[in-house]
Amino acid sequence: MSDPGSVPPALQDAILAWYASHGRALPFRETADPYAILVSEAMAQQTQAERAGEAWIRFMAGFPSVAALAAAAPADVLRAWQGLGYNRRALDLWRAAGRIVERFGGAVPSGLDDLESLPGVGPYTARAVAALAFGLPVGAVDTNVRRVLSRIVAGGTEAVAPDDLQRLADAAVPPDRPGAWTHALMDIGATLCRPRRPDCGACPARPWCRYAGSAAVTMATVRGRGVVREAAAPFRTTSRWLRGRIVDRLREAPNEEWVILDDAIGGHDPAAVEVAARALAKEGLVELDVSSRAGIRARLPIS
Repeated sequence: MSDPGSVPPALQDAILAWYASHGRALPFRETADPYAILVSEAMAQQTQAERAGEAWIRFMAGFPSVAALAAAAPADVLRAWQGLGYNRRALDLWRAAGRIVERFGGAVPSGLDDLESLPGVGPYTARAVAALAFGLPVGAVDTNVRRVLSRIVAGGTEAVAPDDLQRLADAAVPPDRPGAWTHALMDIGATLCRPRRPDCGACPARPWCRYAGSAAVTMATVRGRGVVREAAAPFRTTSRWLRGRIVDRLREAPNEEWVILDDAIGGHDPAAVEVAARALAKEGLVELDVSSRAGIRARLPIS
């Protein structure tokens, strides 16, 4: 689809009015500090916003500034990240703080190119920080926003090419309210315009939405009845679960203390534990000592 359409002013007004009454009250939405917003966006990736909000309060108390985070030991950052999952995000954020101190004098940059030069910051995070912290009229497109905009203008998420959708997202931003607009689209996608069983009746975009007027809505509300789906593998059997448990075990040890990994964890035998630990070490999430006869030893990185 070469022309994804546009978002009329009346639709913008309806979405912003809905957000004013129904937007989620999240603690990190009360700040305009670019660093605090960068931390919140790093946390909210692949984590429920409410859980990220609770962790954000604790994290900001421990690392209240870019300089404080950059000066911290990575082990301390990983401990503070406990409960959020995807621990690589913690190290990326720590590395980003170091880059900000070294290259930008300790101030989070406002330009998209500079933001995207930071470890762990991609197009979505860069645009979210630019819109929320600096008031730039750019559209942050995550999974929720992609679904909302694609359904409104084209009737479905597969109908708009990524480049076209980004142009639409940028053009749709009200120049005077980029922050509220960004939050509003995220909230609509998270609470109303869900992948399955969307609540189109409560959505402020319904009068303009091609998806809401299509048969797809009816199908979405009944899909799954009587359908037999293959059960997903139990989470405890996955390498992601094992990696998280290894990092959690190391979090419990004092700084610089080695932990011997010579036993099974969950249903994973010692060989699988060693494979997972070595993979974590390659990513910089743990340090290994393989010289001990007692077995492989690991700790959180101390520098």
